[in-house]
Amino acid sequence: MTRIRAVELRLVSLPLVRPFRTSFGQETEKVCIVARVETDDAEGWGECVAGPEPGFSEEFNEGAWTVIRDFLAPALFRAGEVSAEELEGAFAFVRGNPMAKATLIDAVLDAELRAEGASLARYLGAERDRVACGVSVGIATTAEGLVEEIGGYVAEGYRRIKLKIQPGLDVERVAPVREAYPDVPLSVDANAAYTLEDTGTFLALDAFDLLMVEQPLHHEDLVDHAELQRRIRTDICLDESIHSATWAEAALTLGSCRVVNIKQGRVGGLLEARRVHDICRARGVPVWCGGMLETGIGRAANLALAALPGFTLPGDTSASRRYFHEDLTEPFEMELDGTMRVPQGPGIGVEPRPERLTACTVRTELLRKGDKIAHPA
Repeated sequence: MTRIRAVELRLVSLPLVRPFRTSFGQETEKVCIVARVETDDAEGWGECVAGPEPGFSEEFNEGAWTVIRDFLAPALFRAGEVSAEELEGAFAFVRGNPMAKATLIDAVLDAELRAEGASLARYLGAERDRVACGVSVGIATTAEGLVEEIGGYVAEGYRRIKLKIQPGLDVERVAPVREAYPDVPLSVDANAAYTLEDTGTFLALDAFDLLMVEQPLHHEDLVDHAELQRRIRTDICLDESIHSATWAEAALTLGSCRVVNIKQGRVGGLLEARRVHDICRARGVPVWCGGMLETGIGRAANLALAALPGFTLPGDTSASRRYFHEDLTEPFEMELDGTMRVPQGPGIGVEPRPERLTACTVRTELLRKGDKIAHPA
């Protein structure tokens, strides 16, 4: 049981090594909320995977900051002595907002485990000390540039390449990549940019022996995905449509997908992510750990999660230098065999470097029990 003494929120900004373009927009910097919780015995860290705009999901930084400050943090203080496992109940009065909730749930869990001297990986049930690495590649300006960029990642040893696609930039981008790298495990991610009327595009993509096509249709759809899966040979993987373990169960029951991308921040935190994993594993459905361009704080949590036994496909656990010239934490490096070591220290096993954290901080707010808030719950 843990008593929370304070919650510190920071909005941080890190420039990306190169712009990252998807079907819903382009990012040139990573701007996110980092939370530090202070307990009687330790500190814990959590990273919010929401972005500056409500593009990937309805959550965004300013909204998540408000929800945490005005509703979730006060609920955390009111709970008194509480465990991370109990926080979902304490936060139940707030509908939705899984990314905001995950930020505090993960931070409290990190603090608990640090106080006990236990690693997150062991707590979750990890069975490996390293995980296979994949890389997500944004939509490039030209097909030639895309092939060249991927060549660098293949040379580095990444075990899976994922291409972002959108209508008009799909088959004609995948074809030259597959021709140049016929044996590289390859997948595509549409980020919900298509409809069932685009079935012909996905039938054409069947020819390229893809590992999967990720989230082709609407972000809240399960029924049309089931229909598309019946029409095409390539396995469909759902990402944005998997909001929780309940949604995962429904998707598998309907036949909406054959693979699941688990992003712990998207489903409400590490504990719910483990439940999604358990459901998929019981049904023999492979899962992998998706990424949201996380800093080292979020990357450490992802690595611990990805070491669970049901994660049988390489995830988006790229090296820090794939995205950042300088990470918040000590950089994560990929081994020559295309794997990355899972942190084994207490909690998530890493901490932000104070000077780097200070340099990247745009603003900060310290919350304590009894503080007046604009909109009390």
